[in-house]
Amino acid sequence: MKKKLVSLMLVAAMAVTALAGCGGGSTSGGSTSGESTSGGSASGESTSGGETAANGEYVLSTLNIIVDGTLTATVDAGQAEFVAQWEKAVSERIGHDIKLNITQLDHSDYAGTVSRTLTTGQPGDAGYPDALIMSASMLRQYQNTGLLWNLADAYDNAEFQSRITLPNINLNLRTSDGKQFGFAPTYGNGCVTYIKKGWLDKIGKTVDDIKTFDDYYEVLKAFTTEDPDGNGSAGTYGVIAAGFAKYDEAPYINYMPEFWQGAYPNFYKNKDGVWVDGFAEDATIGALTRLNQGYKDGVIDPDTEEAGTKQAREKFFSNDQTTSEGVFTYWAGTWLRTLTDNLEKNEVKNAAGEPETLVQLPPIQEIKDTWGGYLNREAPTWVITDDGDGNDAREQAIFDALFETMLDGDVVQTLWTYGAEGVHWSTEAEEFTTNPGADNEKKYSYADGEFHLKQSPNDPNTLWKKNHLDSVLVIAPLTNGFVSDDPLITEGNQFFTENCVDAPAAASCDTLTEYEADIASKKEELVNKATVGEITPEEAVQAYIDQFGDISAQICEELNAQEG
Repeated sequence: MKKKLVSLMLVAAMAVTALAGCGGGSTSGGSTSGESTSGGSASGESTSGGETAANGEYVLSTLNIIVDGTLTATVDAGQAEFVAQWEKAVSERIGHDIKLNITQLDHSDYAGTVSRTLTTGQPGDAGYPDALIMSASMLRQYQNTGLLWNLADAYDNAEFQSRITLPNINLNLRTSDGKQFGFAPTYGNGCVTYIKKGWLDKIGKTVDDIKTFDDYYEVLKAFTTEDPDGNGSAGTYGVIAAGFAKYDEAPYINYMPEFWQGAYPNFYKNKDGVWVDGFAEDATIGALTRLNQGYKDGVIDPDTEEAGTKQAREKFFSNDQTTSEGVFTYWAGTWLRTLTDNLEKNEVKNAAGEPETLVQLPPIQEIKDTWGGYLNREAPTWVITDDGDGNDAREQAIFDALFETMLDGDVVQTLWTYGAEGVHWSTEAEEFTTNPGADNEKKYSYADGEFHLKQSPNDPNTLWKKNHLDSVLVIAPLTNGFVSDDPLITEGNQFFTENCVDAPAAASCDTLTEYEADIASKKEELVNKATVGEITPEEAVQAYIDQFGDISAQICEELNAQEG
């Protein structure tokens, strides 16, 4: 196998490129967005396995994959059962036994660990992946390195083609010469702003009263000063987020969209079709001015500066009301259910002593006037590593075993969508209760043959939601009729669909790859300083231009040249 040559600058750039998700949240978002709750592998590390049979067919006996937290069947949440059922179903499908090894990485350094793995190893090494998950921006940075396999022909000839309802999701991943290095089984999803309804009730407001940024800011100030939770103590904040912005995770502004409005602190193609550096634009000065005012007025929880997604969301649904927040922007759809469940689990009450609930805020007018709505991120992708031997047999076998079956419409797609039968979901008659004896006790009863989700393996007081694929976001729907009828998830997905627009395409060129790590680090430093008042917004943007102006111009020149 030929060892690829990858520049050290690519390694450095990859080390700071996070997978959205969280995860989207992210991972998701969530989500096709969110981070992993476990590390390591359910099956242990193993060298890639396979051989070419006498008839020339490549027989793949071991499949090694790297995933992030968007696979929610983690080691402590039924991953072993998911793997066992996947191996059985796929072995029957491809006609020989196959072993699946999953390495699940933590979100906080996913891209860095992937970079070190891909640039220091090669196919055949223990721990080297046959396939793995990448964000859209990671895909663009890797697709010209020779590390990834061009799967365009395999995708075009896949059996699932006849059932695809969203063809452009993958066609948009293709390069100008028709190559395709990533496979997106779903569209991207994005974030929406959630508000605690009890807090709105306490200050005499509804979401219908919040039309503009001024309206939004007025609510944040009331949440900070008017004891919205009714516990009589100070310490509440208007909003918390996972950082003032994201600098290495498209679409960058999704966790504080009201403050950023039409600003975009990265390279993007403007309305005239020209690539520009959004951080150097006046709109960024406006965003930093709003952030600084919010920080000075105390409406932004100061933990936002250092918070990750996990810390931010856990503070939002904590029952410790001494430093609680009323607003949190996070992934749409499934996360409406997840956040609500955590409020219930933690017995968070509103000022009236009733269980707290959430409402979703439609995009404020300034967001509508600029982007048109909340940003739907580019879809996260799966990729296959290329062994460089000039023969596609191994890579095609990986595609057939992993991607072809992932969208089979039936058994394997159900595994990726909901998890393992009898562990995460069932069609057998059963009854169970979550939170027995508590105010939020819920009883469930299902007849024989009725599809339903079960209690989460690692938390019997919550209902399982999904595994990796979101049944609403997938590009080729299930054909077996297994559909979760969770009203909150349906409501969340519908709300986002009605209020979103596609995010700008992620930028990728040689000079950006070379300097991206340094640029992202500098942006984070300058945004933090401007927000907390150490420098003015104008000084922050000028400091960026002084240091990276020439490099920024070169990046824009390369990006625009690629369009020709």
